Amino acid sequence: MEIAFLLVAIAVVVLTVTALSERVEIPAPLTLVVVGVAASYVPGVPELRLEPEVVLLGLLPPLLYSAAVNTSLVDFNANRGPILLLSVGLVAFTTVGVGAVVKLVIPDLHWALALAIGAVVAPPDAVAATAIGRRIGLPRRVVTILEGESLLNDASALVALRTAVGALSATVAAWEVGLDFVIAAGGGAAIGGVVFLVVGFIRKKVTDPLLDTAISLVIPFASYIVAEEIHASGVVAVVVAGLLLGHVAPILQSAQSRIAERTNWRTIAYVLENTVFLLIGLQADWLLGEVGESEFGAGTIAIACAAALATCVVLRLLWVFAASGLLLRRGPEARTGEPMPMLWRSSFLIGWAGMRGVVTLAAAFTVPEDTEHREVLLIIAFAVVAGTLLGQGMTLPALARTLRVPGPDAQDDALARATLLQQAAKAGIKKLDALAAEDEDPLQVRDLIIQRIEQRNFAAWERLGTTADLESPSDLYARWRGAMIEEERRRVLEIRSTGKVPSEIVSEVLAMLDVEESMLDHAAAQRAEIRAAASRPIAGGCEHLQSTPLLDPPPALACAQCLADGTQWVALRMCLTCGTIGCCDSSPGRHATAHFRETQHPVIRSVEPGEDWRWCYVHHQTG
Repeated sequence: MEIAFLLVAIAVVVLTVTALSERVEIPAPLTLVVVGVAASYVPGVPELRLEPEVVLLGLLPPLLYSAAVNTSLVDFNANRGPILLLSVGLVAFTTVGVGAVVKLVIPDLHWALALAIGAVVAPPDAVAATAIGRRIGLPRRVVTILEGESLLNDASALVALRTAVGALSATVAAWEVGLDFVIAAGGGAAIGGVVFLVVGFIRKKVTDPLLDTAISLVIPFASYIVAEEIHASGVVAVVVAGLLLGHVAPILQSAQSRIAERTNWRTIAYVLENTVFLLIGLQADWLLGEVGESEFGAGTIAIACAAALATCVVLRLLWVFAASGLLLRRGPEARTGEPMPMLWRSSFLIGWAGMRGVVTLAAAFTVPEDTEHREVLLIIAFAVVAGTLLGQGMTLPALARTLRVPGPDAQDDALARATLLQQAAKAGIKKLDALAAEDEDPLQVRDLIIQRIEQRNFAAWERLGTTADLESPSDLYARWRGAMIEEERRRVLEIRSTGKVPSEIVSEVLAMLDVEESMLDHAAAQRAEIRAAASRPIAGGCEHLQSTPLLDPPPALACAQCLADGTQWVALRMCLTCGTIGCCDSSPGRHATAHFRETQHPVIRSVEPGEDWRWCYVHHQTG
């Protein structure tokens, strides 16, 4: 009962603090660490010591899988160079650098233990940076790089730690370190690939969403355990399996299975992520108590902690800026055609977003208890975790605002969403025409389908409207339909109370109303976000949008270059400097963008019916 009560108490504290943090707009991870530290000194709160098995087997696999399965394999592959530079190169650089600094401060430490300390504090947390980064709106590529780094750097650090611990009792050659890393990474990738193939085969046979979701709960633990049993990297195995399964989910799984799995893993990740930060804080009391018994003295250990923390921060910044040409190349990004804005500012954010987390503490606890001066390693690990979470984590939002690095723009997203839906609708209508040609359609089902597709696409384009004072048709539809659903639900509940309709039928009808209402709420939230983005000053200031008037298009609209080339355009844009009409980037020719590259005229506008938005090529902003 005591354990059950403790678990419930932790859950209540985590959920309460997280909810309050969201209300006052403070990152929940940082608040939970502070609450945990304070609670560790409260009389009556039991001493909680994080066991490495609990973290490395109970917490790390599901957290890694949840992140990996929701990470775009395309984006990961497009940024594999920067990710490997950070997750392998920077880990090695930090391990050696921190080890040397700690050895300098405490000369009596064994070199192997100093390097073990470096390996323990080398990997940034798999949760903290991206959790905070997404909340404050960092650029998507910055978040992708941080997320990819945090998925793989634990494997590098754990291999380095295992090597350093082994060197405490024996000499380890450099080639053995390299071989150990290759075996760990290669074996982990192989196990992850095998798990992907096995689960993919099973999912082709499974149609029950509940069973499919239950299978997903086994995947991270099975991948990790099998890989570790053959002395490969369980971290790499989980990441590879998650990336591959997430990439093929639209093919292997039914829509119901994907929705159920996505909801379950979001809930699991939400609870575990926040619990981890509370547990970190709860280690403060007993860790500081053990340090008081060390032969080196509190002053020396405090200097070592400060030196290790400063070294972690400085080395990461040095590495990121030294490799910034490879991390964030200038010029168009290969996949999207969008350049990485403000190279040095984005590099600084990546360098500053190096918060450590629970894996650092768990790795420290794996060092054998009979290791001499183990308490020094533990307190340095805790100091670096707490220092980076509170120091860098608290200042990262303000730093992002000060540097004015533009995050994802809601209007840009709305434009991309509408364009993608338009392309999907064209493919769908082409298939519909083929089906209609084969079958009779006396009930005019084709017209009904076309009408619904057009309503969906019109709603997507409506979100680009910049008139905040007028209620769009989508807004009016959501308001009226929401009121109808509320009344429908009230009537269903009335009928349920009579007991005349089977409860299963009532539940099905209520679930249908819930799905429709959730879609309305999601769309309303998107529209509100777009309006808020349109009303905010443009990040960094876009003088081109501010100074360029919205000119009316000519009556005859055509892309002259498309006509000359014999290609078909998708949508048309007009240069607001010279009035040239060109096709959009969804068209084969992309002549509007080609016109900008030739003339450097910065602003275009859409000339499609009902659209008046503008786009600045220089600052990549919609207005």
